[in-house]
Amino acid sequence: MKLNLKNTFTSELPSDKILENSRRQVTESVFSYVHPKKTKAPKVIHVSQEMASELGITKEETKTEFFKKILTGNEVYPNTTPFAMCYGGHQFGNWAGQLGDGRAINLFEIEHQNKNWKVQLKGAGETPYSRTADGLAVLRSSIREYLCAEAMFHLGVPTTRSLSLSLSGDEVLRDVLYNGNPAYEKGAIVSRISPSFLRFGNFEIFTARKDVKNLKVLTDYTIKHHFSHLGKPLKETYINFFKEVSERTLKMIIDWQRVGFVHGVMNTDNMSILGLTIDYGPYGWLEGFDFGWTPNTTDRQNKRYRYGNQPNIGLWNLYQLANALYPIIEEVEPLEAILNQYKIDFEKQSLQMMKSKLGLFVSDEDDVELIQNLEDNLQLIETDMTIFFRNLSNFSDDKTGLKLIESAFYNIENLTNDVKTRWNSWFKNYAKRLAIERVSSEEKKEKMNAVNPKYVLRNYMAQLAIDAADKGDYTLIDELFKLLKKPYTEQPENEKWFAKRPEWARNKVGCSMLSCSS
Repeated sequence: MKLNLKNTFTSELPSDKILENSRRQVTESVFSYVHPKKTKAPKVIHVSQEMASELGITKEETKTEFFKKILTGNEVYPNTTPFAMCYGGHQFGNWAGQLGDGRAINLFEIEHQNKNWKVQLKGAGETPYSRTADGLAVLRSSIREYLCAEAMFHLGVPTTRSLSLSLSGDEVLRDVLYNGNPAYEKGAIVSRISPSFLRFGNFEIFTARKDVKNLKVLTDYTIKHHFSHLGKPLKETYINFFKEVSERTLKMIIDWQRVGFVHGVMNTDNMSILGLTIDYGPYGWLEGFDFGWTPNTTDRQNKRYRYGNQPNIGLWNLYQLANALYPIIEEVEPLEAILNQYKIDFEKQSLQMMKSKLGLFVSDEDDVELIQNLEDNLQLIETDMTIFFRNLSNFSDDKTGLKLIESAFYNIENLTNDVKTRWNSWFKNYAKRLAIERVSSEEKKEKMNAVNPKYVLRNYMAQLAIDAADKGDYTLIDELFKLLKKPYTEQPENEKWFAKRPEWARNKVGCSMLSCSS
């Protein structure tokens, strides 16, 4: 396994001078050198061959002992220096100070086919940033992250990627719901891949410490390697950098809303500077359409990170990044203009996204009302978002709309006459609106099916794979992995996965209740 290594990150950015792996405050440094923990009986249980080839690793090489040792942290690739990053962050709206890679260790940087990738292990042991934790991960959270990152990529949502999923062979103590009932679980390690794992929090920590020198060093590095089209580091470049981060963040969140994804923990340390979905913890997909839903039990009371609030939180987090970049810009007006533009762009892009889900491509002054009425109707009784929009692509004048979407209702007995009337009224208006479109029904269906997925990684699906894997059966991981590579494609052999959440999953831990340890 010969990799084309680069080391821009470790050679161009300031490192922690202390080399011992002790929990501590790390200052004037972007990262600390660390070594992954050797594990008892490592075993690779799944590999994304697609991602391996992106790194220049062949299928044969992924089956070698060497690959296993490197991707489980049991051996360090020759001439590389693993490290953990230092960053801070706002957690649930409050400044939390230094956080950092508490259970992530960056192995190395690879250049392949003019793309640069950072390879990271999650769950490979403690770092100076682990605080009171052990730096390890368990099988259930690792399966969720491994599958979801690749699923999101194929949905067309900006995201970090997955390379491999491995068992460590060690037992890890975890309290799933933070309710004082810890238990041992199987330890696991995910290899995550991204052009960069830099977060808003990497910039925030330097500003919080009034370390403007290193804030500038980090910003210049980020622009040079990830936003080079913006030009040399000048005040104007920094402003344009913030503008592009803002635009990428909004695009990502609009995509989340489109597919019904809820991140669950949008702290600023979980916000990628590249506008990628990062840190798959207590995420979930909307089953019943509900703006107020969050999968995160920690957030159940305030619902800060609920589905409908994700765009607002994106903006709030960008305000924190603007504050972090202010010391090297020293002008409020251009930053405020960018943040105000985010609000304008959100309204526009959100409308466009919803119109595309409905197969509406020309403009009509009543579109906003049509969409608002639809969103109201979707909440009259519990209605499955994915099934509703996918089935809607089959709508045409000669079909009764209500019949078409019946399979999306969770409790058909709640379909009162009043609810039926409201739906029939909406379908009447929708049919009228479609009449002014200039596309055939086949073309409309094709376009709708390109933005409304048929298959998403519902929590109960991930939980079934977790339950099987706990018993040593990894076939469901592979089945879901393959299914989710083609989320917009009709797959008759996989029709069983185009289904509402089963009733047993409604209140099951891992399906409806997820904590930050998920």
